[in-house]
Amino acid sequence: MQRARQGRHVADRARQPWRARNTGALIGTACVVLVATGGVVSRGSDSQPHHLMALGSHNIDPGAGPATTTPPPATTTTTLPRLDVLSMTPAQGAKGVASGMPLTVLLSGPPPAGAPMPDLVPAAKGQWTVNGSTLTFTPSFGYAPWSTEHIVVPTALAVPKRSTFYVAGVPLLRVQQLLAELRYLPVDYGPAPGVSGLRTAAPIAALVSPRTLPGAFTWRYSKIPASLRSQWAPGQDTIVTTGALMHFEAVENLPEGSPIDPQLWGALKEAVASRATDPVPYDYLMVSETLPEQLVVWRDGADLYSTPVNTGVPGAWTATGTYPVYARFYTTTMIGTDVDGYHYDVPNVPWVAYFNGGDAVHGYWRASYGYPQSNGCVELPIDNAQVVWAMDPIGTLVNVSA
Repeated sequence: MQRARQGRHVADRARQPWRARNTGALIGTACVVLVATGGVVSRGSDSQPHHLMALGSHNIDPGAGPATTTPPPATTTTTLPRLDVLSMTPAQGAKGVASGMPLTVLLSGPPPAGAPMPDLVPAAKGQWTVNGSTLTFTPSFGYAPWSTEHIVVPTALAVPKRSTFYVAGVPLLRVQQLLAELRYLPVDYGPAPGVSGLRTAAPIAALVSPRTLPGAFTWRYSKIPASLRSQWAPGQDTIVTTGALMHFEAVENLPEGSPIDPQLWGALKEAVASRATDPVPYDYLMVSETLPEQLVVWRDGADLYSTPVNTGVPGAWTATGTYPVYARFYTTTMIGTDVDGYHYDVPNVPWVAYFNGGDAVHGYWRASYGYPQSNGCVELPIDNAQVVWAMDPIGTLVNVSA
């Protein structure tokens, strides 16, 4: 009976909600007894027992209050301050930036793992590298020449910032490299002496790099006139390069005297990609004022043709120096005033190639040749002038020496 009373006592606490207001009566007609058996509270009745509640395997203090649950510790999130951009190179507004120049962004601290890198607008192929707080972008092919580039630092990396710089045009040395590859110059260019760069050049114009490439210039011929050799210099705007550019423009139907600009650069790239080399040999005209005066056409390493000529008389000397042919005519009318004050107007002067102002190499009717007789031009016998006219296209250099 002692065990039974203990069982009823537990039942009374467990069944408080079921007890009627009359504490002397139990709900229902069946006699209900709760018995703790094996750690499980059972309800005994006339029928089979029913489990009501699983008790722990440890002892339970009947007088203990309701079980409580310990809440998990509160979590906190620490938001780190965003990084600042301390500097960017090139600096804001920089002009004439080389196409292949690396970019750097210096932050106030190392970027977090997985942070996005700055954007380039317009996009340029290349790779970002991180060294501590310094981000460096190295372009693969270079930025588009003459373009405006923007460096944009995104919010996810640092405090947003934008910087703009202006890309330089294609370096003259790079233009010379391509003109040499295309045989518009009396020199070759390639990764090594005797190796043409055109053999390994990109077959697609968009992939022709605007950056100056490592390599070497070599003369294409073993015998080079001293006056021509002395006027060639890599990276310098000499008359040799000027003549080559003028000839290239004429072949490609570009405006005469165009500067090195996007149009010219696009034509050079297309010519390289299609392997469109100079369609004519390299000619060089040498006029000597030493008596008897003569003109020699040097072509591809050898003197090809010579003819007697007349140059300017005292007071209307033919200027010495080297000049490129800039205009040509089958025939033209020549008008001027000679040193005696005589005004002349001569139509149908044949085979004319202007090279220095009003001075031209052309045919003219004279009784003799080899002596100063002209008003500054270089006069040739008519038939000889026709031969030479086929050898002096636009850009051909004419050297006049005393």
